[in-house]
Amino acid sequence: MPEAIDPADPLGLDELLTPEDRAVRATVRDWAARRVLPDIVDWYERGAVDDPRGLARELGGLGALGMSLEGYGCAGTSAVQYGLVCLELEAVDSGIRSLVSVQGSLAMYAIHRFGSEEQRQRWLPPMAAGETIGCFALTEPDHGSDPAGMRSRAQRVGDDWVLTGRKTWITNGSLADVAVVWARAEDGVRGFLVEQGAPGFTATDIRHKGSLRASVTSELVLNGVRLPAEAALPGARGLRGPLSCLAHARYGIIWGALGAARTCLETALDYARTREQFGRPIGGFQLTQAKLADMTLELHKGLLLAHHLGRRMDAGTLLPEQVSFGKLNNVREALAICRTARTILGANGISHEYPVLRHMANLESVLTYEGTSEMHQLVLGKALTGLDAFR
Repeated sequence: MPEAIDPADPLGLDELLTPEDRAVRATVRDWAARRVLPDIVDWYERGAVDDPRGLARELGGLGALGMSLEGYGCAGTSAVQYGLVCLELEAVDSGIRSLVSVQGSLAMYAIHRFGSEEQRQRWLPPMAAGETIGCFALTEPDHGSDPAGMRSRAQRVGDDWVLTGRKTWITNGSLADVAVVWARAEDGVRGFLVEQGAPGFTATDIRHKGSLRASVTSELVLNGVRLPAEAALPGARGLRGPLSCLAHARYGIIWGALGAARTCLETALDYARTREQFGRPIGGFQLTQAKLADMTLELHKGLLLAHHLGRRMDAGTLLPEQVSFGKLNNVREALAICRTARTILGANGISHEYPVLRHMANLESVLTYEGTSEMHQLVLGKALTGLDAFR
C-alpha cells in the first residue's frame, strides 16, 4: 500500500491506463514540451505560429492526426488514447490542440465517414501525414448555435455545383488545402470539398483575437465557387452529417480542456509552495489550501468522466447527449480552475511568465465553440424532460 497519495494523481487514475495508453501519452507530452513549450508564449503574443505546416507534419509523424480513424494511413488508436493526446497538447496550448481536433475530428472524420472511396483515398493519407491540412466550415456570421438557419447555398448547374456564402470562425481556414464546406441544397444540407485556390473562394485571417492566438482562425467567402459533382460528400444529407462530426470533436475537448486546467493547477501548487507572505509560504494558509483542494477535486472528477466516456466511445455506446454532458462539465470546471489559479498567483497571474492567463483566455473560446454551455444545457434538458426548448 502507498504511504501517501500522489498530488499529481490523487485517485490513482493511471491504473485505468494500459501500458500502450501511457506510452502514447508520454510520446506526445515529450514532443509538446520540446517542440511547442519553448516558443508558445512568443507565438501567443505575436498571434502567429512559426511554421504551422511543419508542426502539422510532425504531428502526423506522431500519428496524432485522425488517430482514432481506421485505415488510409490513420493510426487507428483507441478513443482513450486520442483523448490523452488532446489533454497533453492542450496542457501546452489550446491552439495546438485545436489544430489537431479540426484536422482529425472534423475535416478527416467528415471525409472518412461521408466521403466516397475515391475521396478517402485522395485526401486522408496526406492529411494523416500532415502534408495536407483541412478545415471544417459550418459556422456563419449570423448562424453559430443555429446551423439550421445557414444561408450558404449549393445550386446544381448541369452536372456541377455552385456554392455561394460566407463562413466564419474557421480554424485552419487560410492554412487549409481543402475545406469541408456545408451548404444548403434543394435536398437538404450537403457537404463539399473545396480546394484552396478554387475560383471565387477566399480565406482571410481574423485578427485582434484575445484568445486562441496560437491558432489560425479565418473567414471564408464563397462567391459562385463552381465544383464538379465529385466534390460533394455522397454520404451526407441533412444536418445530421455536420452535427455528428461536431460530436466527435467535442469528445476531444472533454479531455483537452483538462490539460489546460492541469497546467494551471500545477502552476498554482508550485507557486503556493514557494511564494511567501506574512513570513511563510501561502500554501500553508487555509484559504489557499481550500482552493487547491477544490481545484484538484474538479480536475480529477473531470478525468474520471473523460475516461468513462472514452471507454463508451471505444465500445460504440457513447451517445451525443453524453458528449454534451462531458463538454459542459469539463470545460466549465476547467475554466473555473484556471480562474482560481489566477487568484493564487495574485498579480503574477496576469504575466505571461506564467501560463495561467493564457490558458484562461483560451478556455473562454473553448467554452463557446463546438456548442456553447447554454446549448449543451438545453441538449441535456431535452434528454431529461423530453421537451425541446431550443425554439
